[in-house]
Amino acid sequence: MSKIKHAFENGKALIAFITCGAPDLKTTGAAVRAAAENGADLIELGIPFSDPTAEGPVLQEASLHALKNGITTDKLFAFVKELRRDVTVPMVFMTYANVVFSYGAKRFFSSCQESGIDGLILSDLPFEEKEEFLPFGQAYDVALISQIALSSKDRTAMIAKEAEGFLYMVSDPGMEGTKNGAQSELPSMVKMVRQNTDIPCAVGFETSTLEQIKEMAEFADGVIAASALVGLLGKYGTDAPRYIGEYVKEIKMALKTSFSR
Repeated sequence: MSKIKHAFENGKALIAFITCGAPDLKTTGAAVRAAAENGADLIELGIPFSDPTAEGPVLQEASLHALKNGITTDKLFAFVKELRRDVTVPMVFMTYANVVFSYGAKRFFSSCQESGIDGLILSDLPFEEKEEFLPFGQAYDVALISQIALSSKDRTAMIAKEAEGFLYMVSDPGMEGTKNGAQSELPSMVKMVRQNTDIPCAVGFETSTLEQIKEMAEFADGVIAASALVGLLGKYGTDAPRYIGEYVKEIKMALKTSFSR
């Protein structure tokens, strides 16, 4: 069975996203280890794609940088095998459907299992088309993780009923907290998720204050740090893992302090 559920067993989960290969794989490895050692409960590894339309500018830039560095899917499977020598937290890939199609779906999912990847998020995969990949995920015990957004409101229950691993809730860019505006709809969406599944729900966020992050954690099972971490890699380069460790430690401590059982 998938190890993803373990990420949510000890309070509010902190999920760290890192684009593989920006600025280089050695730094990616150091960043992953820094995040895991400082409290990240699950790591999302971004496989770079040439047209990352679902990403913001920070993640787009990192993806294109990684491709220029010659990052390939084969290199990343070998990279994950190396990480698994000492990184024990659950890890998932996040990428686009064409990456899996071009590699071959059966081969891709088989390689995920062999290397130690626990789940897969395909940013551009409509829920209605997940059957293209679902049988391979089930065959190789790799959770196909679904995403929901504010625009998914009318489909939330349907997506939740068939969710695997955890549900990735995409918040709007530039969010100013959940108490006002469109983001105030997120708690009601999570409530709908709860009525249809016991799968954990985690909310992604842009760079936010600790107070805003804690607001999201009040109604979700976890929070996902993406642009903030990738931004640190872009700013500090090979020195970024130290700053990533400090950032993860700060957020994890805030979650533990506010939501200790």
